Amino acid sequence: MFSISFKKLHAYLIVLVGLIALPFVTNCQGFLKAEGGKIVNASGQNVLLRGMGLGGWMLQEGYMLRVNGIGQQQHSIRQHIEKLVGKEKTEAIYNNWLLNHTTRKDIEAMKKWGFNSVRLPMHYNLYTLPVAQEKVKGKNTWLKKGFEMTDSLLAWCKDNQMYLILDLHGAPGGQGHDLNISDANPNEPFLWESPENQEKTIALWKELANRYKNETWIGGYDILNEPNWGFTDSTDKNGLKEAVNAPLKELLVNITKAIRSVDPHHIIIIEGNGWGNNYSGMLPPWDSNMVLSFHKYWNYNNTDAIQTFLNYREKYNVPIWLGETGENSNVWFTQAIRLMEANNIGWCWWPLKKIGINNPLEITSNPEYDSILAYWSGKGAAPTAATAWKGLSQLAASSHFSKNIVHADVIDAMFRQINTQNTRPVLRQPVQPGTVIPAVEYDLGRNGSAYYDSDTADYHISDGTHGGNKFRTFRNDGVDIKKDGKTPVVSGIENGEWLQYTIEVAKAGNYSIGCLVSGTAGEITISIPSNGKPVAVSVPVNTNSKDWQWVHTKPIALSKGKQVLRIAFPVGGFDFKEIQFQLAN
Repeated sequence: MFSISFKKLHAYLIVLVGLIALPFVTNCQGFLKAEGGKIVNASGQNVLLRGMGLGGWMLQEGYMLRVNGIGQQQHSIRQHIEKLVGKEKTEAIYNNWLLNHTTRKDIEAMKKWGFNSVRLPMHYNLYTLPVAQEKVKGKNTWLKKGFEMTDSLLAWCKDNQMYLILDLHGAPGGQGHDLNISDANPNEPFLWESPENQEKTIALWKELANRYKNETWIGGYDILNEPNWGFTDSTDKNGLKEAVNAPLKELLVNITKAIRSVDPHHIIIIEGNGWGNNYSGMLPPWDSNMVLSFHKYWNYNNTDAIQTFLNYREKYNVPIWLGETGENSNVWFTQAIRLMEANNIGWCWWPLKKIGINNPLEITSNPEYDSILAYWSGKGAAPTAATAWKGLSQLAASSHFSKNIVHADVIDAMFRQINTQNTRPVLRQPVQPGTVIPAVEYDLGRNGSAYYDSDTADYHISDGTHGGNKFRTFRNDGVDIKKDGKTPVVSGIENGEWLQYTIEVAKAGNYSIGCLVSGTAGEITISIPSNGKPVAVSVPVNTNSKDWQWVHTKPIALSKGKQVLRIAFPVGGFDFKEIQFQLAN
């Protein structure tokens, strides 16, 4: 029924976004370094890092896979998979996941879109054995798998002139009570409870630094992701109020010494307690080539939200870097990046891909995997081993770039929209008598330019509101979009909201424009700026919200060529599926 398939739509958007990525200054030779409050290249040029974190590749978190009802840590998920398909097949699934999730194609696409750096969240167990598995106490066994994966990633980054930042995301024992982010097991000693785990962490960084000490496309070492531990107050489990952070600082200083014993060149990036932001007692920096990282989620995008870190930069003459952020709507993304770049702060988004729409790439689920999720959450029967194997194998295959859905609206918000309020059409499909356009194909652009939605972003840390696309499907703007069967439709329409469509009219004439709607009483107005006042059409009462019906305007003159069509909703309360163009008699 649609004049273009959604698969073709995404293919078009890939090409579109590739054309609009912004230029940036990169360094083709020499190490990045901290110089005053800036990160610079070997020529002393300011380098603004625009990066993406590869979350979910080496270290899976349950939410990225939509896991509920069982432990969210990777080791717990793996144990539950083993119960379904056995150890041998579980090993095969994880090997395929590691093989498929991040490839050269992902890095090439990121370069085309406008990114100049990549953050690799490393799980220590791909590089060395856990302490308990070492045959000789105090000895570190080095594993090929992690180093080989890192070598391949570095080669892809070098070929695309992108910086690679190494991030220890899962340290031996786990660095905090937020178990998922580090794959921690509370039944075993944490990093802070085990001198052996700390020594292995230090040794791992020395091994990494020695291996990559001459690699100029390694942008820096992010030595411990999001520590969250109450050292002096057991009720402050995540260290948000910790005033001294002495054990954290001591470990980071010891890691720095180990790195500097073999590598004098690379930037060392540190993070505070309380998920990276609590630097109490940890400053001033103890190394002359150091960057302070902070993480930012779900709060306002204004200067007050980052003032603490601006103050650190000013006081200690040290660069600051937004090392992790994301997991929000396109509106929030544009606001946050504009704020960072206005203050010369590099940024790194999270993550590149997962099951979900608020990232550049989406991994698609499948019915068999969905049955596993239903079982784990207590909403379905246990799948057979054959069904589980099929679902998990298909999920691992779907993690490959060639199978991902590209969310061009996310990429557009992160690059083009930070510098302009201009909109871009999603399609240049010729409009002629009989043309039908899905309602979700409104223009790319900022809220207030391509569309207007009254509930656009998640600011729950600042004010408790959870906005954005509440159905979390198809697009990541503020517009609410849900599925009607397999078809995405605009839903949750509120009074005063509107959508804009840029169309190419193939044949001039007087057109009756129809809107396919379902729901309660409401009102639609359709306007074309070149044609003067809006033409109003009322949406009739429909007590059965499952019934779709067409409502049509009186004839509207459309001249041949580009036209901007705005469909507004003075009174909401209904769903909106399609737009139809018919010559009026």
